[in-house]
Amino acid sequence: MLLVDMKSKKINFENMKIIDISWPITKNCTEYKNKKTVQFEFLKNFDQDNVRDSIITLGSHTGTHIDAPAHFLENGKTIDQINLEKFIGKAKVLDLTHVQEKITEQNLDQFYIVKDDIILLKTKNSLLSETQNFEPNFVYLEKSGAEFLAKKEVKTVGIDYLGIERNQPDHETHKILLEKEIVIIEGLRLKDATEKEYFFYCLPIFTVGLEAAPARAILIK
Repeated sequence: MLLVDMKSKKINFENMKIIDISWPITKNCTEYKNKKTVQFEFLKNFDQDNVRDSIITLGSHTGTHIDAPAHFLENGKTIDQINLEKFIGKAKVLDLTHVQEKITEQNLDQFYIVKDDIILLKTKNSLLSETQNFEPNFVYLEKSGAEFLAKKEVKTVGIDYLGIERNQPDHETHKILLEKEIVIIEGLRLKDATEKEYFFYCLPIFTVGLEAAPARAILIK
């Protein structure tokens, strides 16, 4: 249990385990369709300047990131317009590592899913290396699975690869979720998370007017 002493405002981490489920950002990290947007530029180094300073260049959909409705909806909300409650709370990790190609309604119907759940989809994608070439045949959330989660009125859906769909016609999976303001988290790393309920934090960089933003995601049990 996460205990907070309201007088001292200190968090008691006793008996807690934090699992980092973020995609490491490196110069060689896997990027969607091998875009290669990540660049590290070192402006100063300690040997010459007695200080370190650097510039990071990356895409808004790099590594662990959040898709806002504006990603696919003309008048959809941008990252800064989304209530942060979407990214904090109890989350259910669903073990779908047996799924070979796509997650359908039939795959999800076996789980207990209710309104306002944060749903994290663990698949065999989590076994892929964080630095290998982009895998085009990753396990994705198919239209019927997205419709099922939308009907359940979950508040957030996360998946363990850099996309939640594989170029589906008219981007159906994205639109089904985003039209209901169910935000999408892509690029999670769930290999160390077992199927259970956790407390979840995944806060996007505070960008203004953008359709997506990188984030750091953790589970607490």
